[in-house]
Amino acid sequence: MNWRGRRAGSALGRLETAHVNSILDAAAILEEPVMLRAQTCPAGPRPSGKQGLLGADPAAWLLRACLTRQRMRSHSIGMEDLAQGRTPPHHADLARSLRAEKIEHQLTLEELQNLSALFQVGIDQEYEKRGRQLLDMETFKCIMKQSMRSQNKNIEQIEQLFMKIDYESAGRIQWDGFCTYLQLEYSEQADALARQKEVSFQLPAVLQGLSYGAPVLRILSVPDDTLIMIREDGAIYFWSLQLKLKRRKRVFDKSMSRKPRWVTDVISMPQYNKLIVGTGNREIQLYELSNLEPYCQIGGLEAVPLKLDYCYEDPDKCLIFYGDNQGCVNILSLASVGELLRTWKKLPKIENMPNISINNVVTSPNVNYIRWKVHGDWITQLNYYDSIKAVISSSNHEPSALVIGCTMRKTNVKQKMKEIRGVRKDVEARREQAFLGLPQRRAECDQTVFRIYKGVKAFSFCKRKNLLLTGGMDRIIRIWNPYLPGKPTGMLKSHMAPVIYIHVSAEDNKIFSMSTDNTIKIWDLETDSCLFTASSKASGIKGEFAACLYLPHSGALCVATDTIALLHLRLRSPPEPYLVVSHQEPVVCCRYNPAFRQVVSCSEASVVKVWDFETGRLLSGFIGAHGSAGITCLTFDTSGRRLITGGRDGCLKIWSYNNGHCLHTLKHDEKQNEVCDCTYLEVNQNKCIIAVGWDRRINVYFDTPCDFHHFWKPQPHWQDDLNHGHKEDILCVAQCPPFLLATSSYDGEVIIWNVISGHIYCKLNTPSPSDGAEDRKGPDWSVSCLAFLKTRAAKFESEAASLIANGPRGSVTFWRLFGGACPIANFTPSRDKAQVSSIAVTAGDVLAYVADQEGFVHVYDIKEYGLRGPELQPPKNVTFWRAHVSVVTSLELIEEKFLLSSSLDRTVRLWSKDGEYIGTFGQHNLWDIFTPASWSHPRVPHEILTDPQSMPAHPVLEGDVAAMHAGKGEQDNVVEEKAKPLKTPNLRSPEDPILAVEMKEDIDQWLLLHRNQPSGRTCELGWPSIYQTLRCHEVACVSTVVEKPDLSIIGSDLFNYNCLVLEKEGSEVAQKEH
Repeated sequence: MNWRGRRAGSALGRLETAHVNSILDAAAILEEPVMLRAQTCPAGPRPSGKQGLLGADPAAWLLRACLTRQRMRSHSIGMEDLAQGRTPPHHADLARSLRAEKIEHQLTLEELQNLSALFQVGIDQEYEKRGRQLLDMETFKCIMKQSMRSQNKNIEQIEQLFMKIDYESAGRIQWDGFCTYLQLEYSEQADALARQKEVSFQLPAVLQGLSYGAPVLRILSVPDDTLIMIREDGAIYFWSLQLKLKRRKRVFDKSMSRKPRWVTDVISMPQYNKLIVGTGNREIQLYELSNLEPYCQIGGLEAVPLKLDYCYEDPDKCLIFYGDNQGCVNILSLASVGELLRTWKKLPKIENMPNISINNVVTSPNVNYIRWKVHGDWITQLNYYDSIKAVISSSNHEPSALVIGCTMRKTNVKQKMKEIRGVRKDVEARREQAFLGLPQRRAECDQTVFRIYKGVKAFSFCKRKNLLLTGGMDRIIRIWNPYLPGKPTGMLKSHMAPVIYIHVSAEDNKIFSMSTDNTIKIWDLETDSCLFTASSKASGIKGEFAACLYLPHSGALCVATDTIALLHLRLRSPPEPYLVVSHQEPVVCCRYNPAFRQVVSCSEASVVKVWDFETGRLLSGFIGAHGSAGITCLTFDTSGRRLITGGRDGCLKIWSYNNGHCLHTLKHDEKQNEVCDCTYLEVNQNKCIIAVGWDRRINVYFDTPCDFHHFWKPQPHWQDDLNHGHKEDILCVAQCPPFLLATSSYDGEVIIWNVISGHIYCKLNTPSPSDGAEDRKGPDWSVSCLAFLKTRAAKFESEAASLIANGPRGSVTFWRLFGGACPIANFTPSRDKAQVSSIAVTAGDVLAYVADQEGFVHVYDIKEYGLRGPELQPPKNVTFWRAHVSVVTSLELIEEKFLLSSSLDRTVRLWSKDGEYIGTFGQHNLWDIFTPASWSHPRVPHEILTDPQSMPAHPVLEGDVAAMHAGKGEQDNVVEEKAKPLKTPNLRSPEDPILAVEMKEDIDQWLLLHRNQPSGRTCELGWPSIYQTLRCHEVACVSTVVEKPDLSIIGSDLFNYNCLVLEKEGSEVAQKEH
């Protein structure tokens, strides 16, 4: 199909896709959940009559805000695209999938207007009842169900939306608060979209000096990763992608018989291993690409060929294009190219090169030549696009700045009829057609002309996006629909000098442009925003611009001036194969929010992510929560609607974390020291936040919703804290309602406080390790984990242990708090004495989960442990498994059925209470928490399988205790354990044929991968936990000396030979017995 036909069909079927169905369409186009930048304002938005949209029509205001931030340019799609199921606005399905999770993302503008009217009616009704202009949850649910016409009216989602707006648990919201929440939601998502698209070059550029000479005309890239650069004087350079010069040669012989030649442009013919060179002497020369030996030339052209292009068509057919200094587009269509070129090579030579004139070229039956008069000035750029069967050319002539036209003539019906009537191929007629007449002009239906102010110096076309971009002397990059030349669809204004290079990268949705002042810019193709600017000073590119080329495979921009420069894009490091991570940095803490059934995790890079607990999907997140300082701890208020984080900057921050909005900042006036831990406490209807850290003090901040100040200061320190408090940095804090608080410090001291009076209840000194070491210097004495046994502490049992704490050399201590504080039990879970890093206890104090710095989780039955005084033996070990390959930073039991864990290995994982692996937050395959078949069990993370410490040879797993056995503890009788069959309730039987096949396939693949890559972690994700069923056995030392076989009977029957051997061995044994 020719270009005209395609254009007509597409023009009739254009569909504009700029319609916005939802006020959040502009923000819901992300491929992944967005990462917001943490927002801080002097005073957080509050659902009161004084806040919000004072005096403005809310619906109109939201509409204006949406349209202002939308910045989504309309795209056009053709009927052929629809027929093939292709829709260029690829974000439509993604937007729907994102909106499906949140009811606020399903609101259209019409529904929002209806909601506004219903809101006012509801307020009037509430005003009559209660005299307050606020809505409660029940009224809000009724209004939402009436206003939304969609079938998805999930009551739970409506209730969650109400709680998000009413983050202070006031029980009432009003219209201004609702609008403010929506505005924060989609405006910050739009900002996050820009952050997700951030891109930059690695500066300064990689530079390689060039010898003094003529300017560079063009840079070409060939399939063997070689860059070809040609200068005006005919010098050709071959460079590697690392800018190492491979070879150099001049294509012009030094001849004194004629004037010096100069090159105008160059293009390659890779299918025929040729290089096409245009010269200022009106010649087109062909050289061998491999050795640059002259092959042949076409001389006597009508004008100087300024710009060249080439297209390979059917087998042994090609098109050669050149634009000249008279504004003409010349097209040579060659058939039987191989034979034709060999014929030209045999012609007489002129200056050591076979020569044929253009007059003789067109007489060949295998050549079709046409010359179109297109522009009123010389051609600045020319390219042929096979996808639209059209050639695009540009010039500085404003009325014909850019033209999209057909290649061959006679494309309309009348011209076709004339061609049918007068079918005569005559050599003289062909010669007269080509040269005796003037250049031909296309019919209006065969071309599209763009009139652009000050002409066009550079352009780029993208069929995939259906976009045409132009740049020129006016420093503006214009975006066009190629079928609508009347008005551009967008304009990019940022360059301060004429634009001389443009490239569209459809794969990356980026636009690269360069101006004459050597400024390079990267633009976003969807939002038309400038993502990055590299000035000449920053990139190090000096001199006058000569040529530029974008290399998509290597993600680099090659620029030639007085030097050759390579600008590499800063690309995100590709993920390690089969490695699933939740964060890009170590995870320092995570917590479960029962109000929204979400998991919130924080990393050392001050990144907060919100996950769906039931599926493991990333819902949202924000970055820069504490600026450049890392986050160290987090907690929630009692309603679960606000998040509190502590950081290395010494501040606490209160967040409406669903939209990343910072409500308050908590800090004192003294020197800011790192906050190590925090907790939210409610005592006698007084709510407060308690923070501890390197300042060695207990900082109490009252949570007062009526305080509209953004910055909150702590209450005065307790007197006992000042006089008898910790002498070292406080590492941990734990609470036990109604009034107990425990803190632990770096020197091993644990203090129990009465939070009502502020007095010390008792002090606990960590006992010495069992090996008798008395060196109290060093980090081994620090106590960083505390857990109350709340059912015992609430009864004030004088003999029972009420507190669990970690201790030196990997120990765990059970403390009695009432009736004389003292330790009543001490044991070490890890055999290699790895430090305990996190402790969690079930609600009824039945089980204790203990995690260490090597990633192991041990589960102990403590229901009867430590109830009646000191214990000499450790509690019964129910099970243990390896959850991570690094330090476990947090453990939390969820609904008494699941265990949440995070680690410095950058993962947040979910397990059953028995250690069955459910999945890692952030993995590609989502789980359904209510469907065990969707869990990853019995597979485990591949890095755990491949880590050396997970193998049975490691001391942690040595002996006869299986990795997830049930029943006997680690300290139980080993002989008795050997006599019993191995119990693995969390695994299927090894005799299971399905599991056996899986295990065999995975073992074979593991061996293959490790044989090819012995040092890389390339194992497939989700292997069966083979190591959990392995047991170690001592192998007896057997001598390798054996009796030499009798070779004289090789020819006899092997069966008889085996019988003879067995008979002989039996007789020897009988003789020994006698």
